[in-house]
Amino acid sequence: MEKHLIFWPVLAQILIPILVLILNGKRKSLDVKSGAFDREKAAMDNEAWSRPVVLTSKNLANQFQLPVIFYVLCLTLAIIDAVSTVTLVVAWVFVATRYVHAYVHVSTNYVPARLRAFLLGALSLFILLALTAKALAGL
Repeated sequence: MEKHLIFWPVLAQILIPILVLILNGKRKSLDVKSGAFDREKAAMDNEAWSRPVVLTSKNLANQFQLPVIFYVLCLTLAIIDAVSTVTLVVAWVFVATRYVHAYVHVSTNYVPARLRAFLLGALSLFILLALTAKALAGL
């Protein structure tokens, strides 16, 4: 399999924080226009913003946790030329779960749905880790 294919799910994952950042900016702009928050407090405390801003801000921070491990694993797979159909499918599953997680987080924030997406994503990341370790061990 061509190793460059692993970068498509990477790019799809990179798009999530960009989209959340844009949404966060729009939500903050609405807060500023409404004047319904304490600007001085908001400068020091993210919780001073409206609930929609807090949700997007927290989700944005979340995009730099598990996805960082995903990026490293995908780069490792490409470098050691170990991209396979299985690793590619698992990578896409991870990305799909991250889209679901982000959508739920910034909209309803229904924790049971968000938790299911998170756990499935974490499981797929663990599988990707195991596949990467197996490939490294075979070198």
